[in-house]
Amino acid sequence: MKRFLAVCACLLALVLLYLFLADKTGLYIDWNPGRETTSFTRVEGKTILVDGEPFEIRGVDMGVGIPGHFATDYAIDRETYLRWFGQIQEMGANCIRVYTILQDDFYEAFYEYNKDREEPLYLLHGLWVNDYVMYSHRDAFDPEYLGALIEDGRTLIDILHGNKTFSLSEDLGSGAYTRDISPWVLGYILGVEWEDTTVAYTDHMQKEKNSYQGEYLFTSEDASPFEAMLAQMGDRLISYETRKYHAQRLVAFANWPTTDPFDWEEQVSAYFRKFAKVDVEHIRSTEKFLSGQFASYHIYPYFPDYLGFQDVLGQEVPQKYRFMENGVFNSYRAYLSMINDYHTMPVVVSEYGVPAARGRAQTDRNTGRSQGGMSEKEQAEAAVSCYEDIMKAGCAGSVLFTWQDEWFKRTWNTMAYSDLTKTPYWCDVQTNEQHFGILAFDPGKERCVSYVDGDMEEWENVPAVVEQDGLTVQALYDEAYLTLRIHKEGYRFGEETLYVPLDVTPRSGSKTAVEQDRKPAYERQGSESAAPEEGTIVPLTFERPADFLLVLDGRDNSRVLVQERYEALRAVYSHLVYAEDAYLNPPAVDATAFVPIRLMLQVPLNPGPELENFGYDIAETFDTGLLRYGNGNPSSPDYDSLADFCVNGDDIEIRLPWLLLNFSNPSEMMVHDDYYLHYGVEEMSIEGIYVGAASEKSVRKDVQMAYLPLKGWGSQPTFHERLREGYYALQRLWTEP
Repeated sequence: MKRFLAVCACLLALVLLYLFLADKTGLYIDWNPGRETTSFTRVEGKTILVDGEPFEIRGVDMGVGIPGHFATDYAIDRETYLRWFGQIQEMGANCIRVYTILQDDFYEAFYEYNKDREEPLYLLHGLWVNDYVMYSHRDAFDPEYLGALIEDGRTLIDILHGNKTFSLSEDLGSGAYTRDISPWVLGYILGVEWEDTTVAYTDHMQKEKNSYQGEYLFTSEDASPFEAMLAQMGDRLISYETRKYHAQRLVAFANWPTTDPFDWEEQVSAYFRKFAKVDVEHIRSTEKFLSGQFASYHIYPYFPDYLGFQDVLGQEVPQKYRFMENGVFNSYRAYLSMINDYHTMPVVVSEYGVPAARGRAQTDRNTGRSQGGMSEKEQAEAAVSCYEDIMKAGCAGSVLFTWQDEWFKRTWNTMAYSDLTKTPYWCDVQTNEQHFGILAFDPGKERCVSYVDGDMEEWENVPAVVEQDGLTVQALYDEAYLTLRIHKEGYRFGEETLYVPLDVTPRSGSKTAVEQDRKPAYERQGSESAAPEEGTIVPLTFERPADFLLVLDGRDNSRVLVQERYEALRAVYSHLVYAEDAYLNPPAVDATAFVPIRLMLQVPLNPGPELENFGYDIAETFDTGLLRYGNGNPSSPDYDSLADFCVNGDDIEIRLPWLLLNFSNPSEMMVHDDYYLHYGVEEMSIEGIYVGAASEKSVRKDVQMAYLPLKGWGSQPTFHERLREGYYALQRLWTEP
């Protein structure tokens, strides 16, 4: 009996050891080694084949965020995925791309959607690199970098074949991945937009590791150490899927212009900090790899616009790439064509698009396709034109970024102004990164609390906040905007200016308003003086210190001004914009100057004095306080998603983004505290603001201001889905003859 128990214990130990090694090292005993390895995808030249037929990838990227949740909450359920898959395929797309391993609901839904479908929806699956590891002081051969990628890749392969029980994190519990969705997985896009410093650091620190010879992938003699790392990762994963499942599929390594394979002119490289390269042409495949490779790039029309910048500098652009459209150089199509011509394998632009956001950060100086500041109609037009440029360049496919908006996202030029731990709980239209989706999430369970459209019905039972001198002000708010209705008997829009002071913070503000505009350094036209220029508004005084002043002055000159002390741009970017230290000579607590609300557009990289004449050596801003006239109701035929206000007779409706009023987290009614008490942006809680109103025809000595209580909604925002015009524009393009 003892011997039997000892044998059983040894067998159990061997089984446990095998399971451990299988999980950690990919060890696998093939009980059917004679089984043929198959692949339903192949590459011939620059064409992708699916089941032997040429296949153009028409895809859409899909994130994992919905309002009220970060991506790592994995909050999207199976039913939502099923509905979205149907909408995506009805749009004419044949593929979706995801970036990382998701919860089991996604794979259950994907299996359910495709299992009885004659024309399936295909999948490109990504393999994510941990942000902390990528941006830390490690080279790419570090076990926590390359080792983690290989281990995660094996996990992903098992999941796609329905053969894994896996925990997404210690806090989220486990998922059972039992559905084999591999018949519809086109391939893998391994990695992310490579951090250029990590690429350069790896190439510098691991110079001797510049080659790799595997069973399926190997490197050419020109390969860099980072490229050898990629070849090793890809080879190990192809080998694992081949041995364990006798299957192969397409493989690509993520890339983007920052690490493209080109050498640019010195000035171009200096301005864009272009110092690293990843060239997948240096990664070759053996005959044993049946599927083949494609080159994957994230390419947007606005940044980095190497060729557009080169053209502005007067440097020669090769004639074959000098595409002119209506007299304008299309540098986006030119760059796409250069990339496609360079590669011997198919090229897929796996991210492209523009956001429909009020705020913006970059602009394509040639065609105007911008990172923000574009209406939903313009976003749709840009999606179509980008797709057409990609196809004219000869690429094998494209994947639009992205399917749904994600409220948790952040943008470099607004992230200092908001609480990054609470971004999923409100819709920030000033942050362009949140609004790339062709599926919008609008506040409200079924509709927004108010639309800027001139329809006064929604205001019928809303109590007045202000009633004075023939003026009435009402207020509504939701997860995106504070919306005001201003009624004035006999109002003559365009001939009579109205003023609405807002007191947001008790820390500062002025009872007197003088409009001034201290020009940024790049607008001073050679003058070194930063002295403010006085504007033209009537002298105003308020019964309370105001922080903002809304000036309603016709279609083209209506604007929101901020008291100089409460100007966020000055507090964060003064050294770049005004060429001075904001904290050496701060404005007085009760400073009377009210200035434009500017947002950073481009941070200067100081590439040298030779660029001064082109305006590329300076910080660029734009006046985000300027208000746009239009109809903001999506159901209206003349809908303008960027509309800030509209007028209907004696009534004005205006919606003000929370971040424009220095709310860092409106879900809990948190606003910016005094910058000069804390040497930066800190938060404080408020329970309401004060609002006033006056006409230039009847300005009181002290404009009365009434209290508007505000209550946050915490971590439970309301929202409803809405398909943007971009969805229908692509549907027409992809489905109509």
